[in-house]
Amino acid sequence: MNPPNSLVGRRVRSSTPASPEDEFLVPAVAAQESAGTVRMAPSSGMHRSYDVPVAPSGGGRRYISVGQKFSIALVVATLWLAASVWISWPWITGLAQHVTIVPALIIVSLLAFAPGFVVAFLVAGLAFDRQPSFKIASPRDAVTVLIAARNEEAAIGDTVRSLSEQDYEGDLRVILIDNGSSDDTIGVARRAAQASALALAILEESAPGKSHALNRGLERVTSGLVITVDADTLLQRSAIRLLVARMVSSPAEVCAVAGAVLVRNSRSTFWSRLQTWDYFLGIASVKRMQGLFQNTLVAQGAFSLYRSDAVREAGGWPDAIGEDIVLTWKMLNNGAKVFFEPLAVAFTSAPETFRVLARQRSRWARGMIEGLRTVPPWRHQNGYARVLTGFNLMIPLLDTAYVLLWLPGLVLAIFGVYWIVGPMTVAVLPVTLLVYGVLFHYQNQRVFKPLGLRVRKSALSLFLFVVLYQAFMSAFSVLGYVQELTRRARRWK
Repeated sequence: MNPPNSLVGRRVRSSTPASPEDEFLVPAVAAQESAGTVRMAPSSGMHRSYDVPVAPSGGGRRYISVGQKFSIALVVATLWLAASVWISWPWITGLAQHVTIVPALIIVSLLAFAPGFVVAFLVAGLAFDRQPSFKIASPRDAVTVLIAARNEEAAIGDTVRSLSEQDYEGDLRVILIDNGSSDDTIGVARRAAQASALALAILEESAPGKSHALNRGLERVTSGLVITVDADTLLQRSAIRLLVARMVSSPAEVCAVAGAVLVRNSRSTFWSRLQTWDYFLGIASVKRMQGLFQNTLVAQGAFSLYRSDAVREAGGWPDAIGEDIVLTWKMLNNGAKVFFEPLAVAFTSAPETFRVLARQRSRWARGMIEGLRTVPPWRHQNGYARVLTGFNLMIPLLDTAYVLLWLPGLVLAIFGVYWIVGPMTVAVLPVTLLVYGVLFHYQNQRVFKPLGLRVRKSALSLFLFVVLYQAFMSAFSVLGYVQELTRRARRWK
């Protein structure tokens, strides 16, 4: 095992750009395609700095308060719910003939009313989403980046190189915490750092678990701000600067800012293609909505910025399978706020096989249950946090209903039994495609175009995502709920 390296210092910019295989992106200019992949040229959006627009000294559009936006979204969702009940009443009465009225109301509520209410709230909230302008374009606050790694020799080199290319002009320190790797993770990281002139500290943590590794790194953090980056994640050139700019432009009670995490390896397999749309449309949109109400529920470990003191006040990263979820909820419970910066973009490697994806999503589901158990919705001090985490309280019920009711209902419909799923259900598909089309346009116009990036458009993978993806995700999540309830052993990877 390589000895720990105590070097912690300001990084030096590299003059040699990294060229990661970044298959989800098509650069606006100068792409070099080979064997079905895209290597990002130095002039592409991945390597271009983004000029941050700064808030004007006066004037501007009419301001709508967070409370007003929340009320409007709630009213829209309620009207949608009322319309849904009216339209679906024949469905309810028809189903009641077989299961009586109360079970029929419960089934339809779980399969249609509750999900529709949440989606309507999301879309209505996004309609009023206008990110506040930055007050500072190029902050220079000292920042420490923590990378927890275990057996990441295949990816850690690209991650280190992307950090060396950041256009951040402040003091940027990078600490890699090796969590018992049995491969050459440390050697690859050290060589990549030397080649790109990046000052890198390497620590070792023998206790297995990502939380232990991050807390080991936190002991060495002396800066007021700390960023976590996964070992298989690449950062757009301005990602750190934009993340810090959002933090320093925000009120003092903001303790964390989540970055936007998208899929790096979208063309690798069928499963990674589907996840591309999940990250780009679903996850990013949910985070934008939560950030609009200043309570992003997960400052994800893959790429997020925290105030170091706020992390310490919350007890550091907890020994939990969803350590980032539980930490975020603890900080929210302490009265802090968590923002989201959609332009601070990072690209991570998504699971490429069915088995690995199932394990990851089961782990995420377990992490949400841990968060609900640690800080139940009714314990949050902030009213917005209570409502948003209350939505999460419904998710296990909705996933279970999807697996135990919707899928069997679909099978019955195939044989001509339309108790749960009927011909009218097909009408949901164009509505769903319309919603995702709006979300795609929003993401493309507000994030990718400003950064000089383009999305590889695949109508087939988008259609399969809409039709098939939720069935698998709900099944994986239900597995995670069962594992958590039965206290199955936890695994980081």
